[in-house]
Amino acid sequence: MLQMVIPGLPKSLDSQKEGPSSSSPSVSSKKPQMVTPVLPKSLDSPVQPRKPLNSPLMMAKQVHPPKSQYPLVQTVASIQISKPLNSSSASCGSGTVGSLDSPVQPWKSLDSPLMMAEQVQPPKSQDSLVQMVASMQLSKPLDSSSASTGSGAVGSDLGAAPFDICMGNSKGIFKLNRPLHEINKEKRLRERELSNSAAPPQRLRPGMVLLKNFLKLDDQVEIIKLCRELGVGTGGFYQPGYREGGKLSLRMMCLGKNWDPDSRSYGDIRPFDGAQPPQMPQELTKFVEEAIKASHDFLKQRGKGATEPSVELPQMSPDICIVNFYTTGGKLGLHQDKDEDESSLEKRLPVVSFSLGDTAEFLYGDDRDVDKASKIKLESGDVLIFGGQSRLIFHGVSGIMPKSAPLMVTDKANLRPGRLNLTFRQHKYEP
Repeated sequence: MLQMVIPGLPKSLDSQKEGPSSSSPSVSSKKPQMVTPVLPKSLDSPVQPRKPLNSPLMMAKQVHPPKSQYPLVQTVASIQISKPLNSSSASCGSGTVGSLDSPVQPWKSLDSPLMMAEQVQPPKSQDSLVQMVASMQLSKPLDSSSASTGSGAVGSDLGAAPFDICMGNSKGIFKLNRPLHEINKEKRLRERELSNSAAPPQRLRPGMVLLKNFLKLDDQVEIIKLCRELGVGTGGFYQPGYREGGKLSLRMMCLGKNWDPDSRSYGDIRPFDGAQPPQMPQELTKFVEEAIKASHDFLKQRGKGATEPSVELPQMSPDICIVNFYTTGGKLGLHQDKDEDESSLEKRLPVVSFSLGDTAEFLYGDDRDVDKASKIKLESGDVLIFGGQSRLIFHGVSGIMPKSAPLMVTDKANLRPGRLNLTFRQHKYEP
């Protein structure tokens, strides 16, 4: 009778004896039993033998799934997962350590900022690996003191990118183009509105003049593009705040000198990042000089009172500018512009304000009382000048009117919804 060789069983039955005094092998009279080998569950790949544990750590390394139509599965399966074990956790359920039937326990939280894989369950088949990919959660704790990027520490203003006042220029920001006939129709309507609403200059109070629609549409586009170019560079737009943690509801950029809202003073560098503010462009200086001349001409033609126009609104050469961008929800409380040099304040050199984009509701008065303050609308292209007796008036912005900007300006300059405001001053008077 032929012997059947079974994998995993001894090839010979020599060790079995008929009796204690037998000296030669004998064949038992009983019919041998057939032993059925236990095959692995997966028929695609053999079961890898377990390696002895040489350390208190159980390592599952280089787990390679069979080649199949799931290339992503192969990538996930090659991840090396390790889990420290101790004597109290050497068993999982009813299985033993390293048993193929026992699930891998989820990792415990780590104190270091390393990438962790949580709740990774071993697949029962190739298809279940796909579910494992979807359920895998990778987490990385961020610590502002240790985790950092190339531009600076995570969570700090040092790593924040400058704010872009225009759309379609920053990464991930796209503006859908509207049909040409719709754009042309809205432009014609807006041009008709501007021509019908064109108003002459107004003397709101002594030393305060409003030049309606003074800046032409092309000039507005030029100013917006210039501010955008400066705003995304060094010393550009950022959200100012205070040491207590409060933030202003606007984005700010300074030209010529930096103004710090916390200390309410001017300086050559920005305190929180050491950036130097951009210099005052000559193009903006030209617009300011033209606006002051236009206000003098208006006051001279008006001819009321004995005050000379240059006395009511002194001539000034701007060397600093604060550029603010208000979103549609932006506001600014009543305040005074009195942080310039004493020589400038004594001469009552005027502040010249440009409005671009959406319309603002502007408040002004002799004290910080909103209920007593006068209210006007500053539209895109308006220039407001206050100096002389009105140099230290309280003023602020109570709200922004959404979708009120000229379409020609927003389309050509791609300005974000909101209001761009430039306020020019002369920091120090030099005769």
